[in-house]
Amino acid sequence: MIISSKKDFTEIEIDRIIEMAWEDRTPFEAIKFQFGLNESDVKVIMKKELKFSSYKLWRKRVENCKTKHLAKRAEGIDRFKCKLQRAITNNKISKR
Repeated sequence: MIISSKKDFTEIEIDRIIEMAWEDRTPFEAIKFQFGLNESDVKVIMKKELKFSSYKLWRKRVENCKTKHLAKRAEGIDRFKCKLQRAITNNKISKR
């Protein structure tokens, strides 16, 4: 379990945060909305939970990714998830 100044996260929550951080389409604002973590908090979790080489690769991707920050996104993208996706439960997309 990771101890944050905001709250303690379960392993399932940590896995979901890492998954959302790796996804190019998921902005940091979505992680903040769902878990209350800002970008620097996510960086701390990623650095602690990933191998250092994986963390470096992730940071490089995030710096060059225009979709990880809402301010850098194209105007047509205004949602956190695919319109076909109904709900996410325990890191699995519900059946359609």
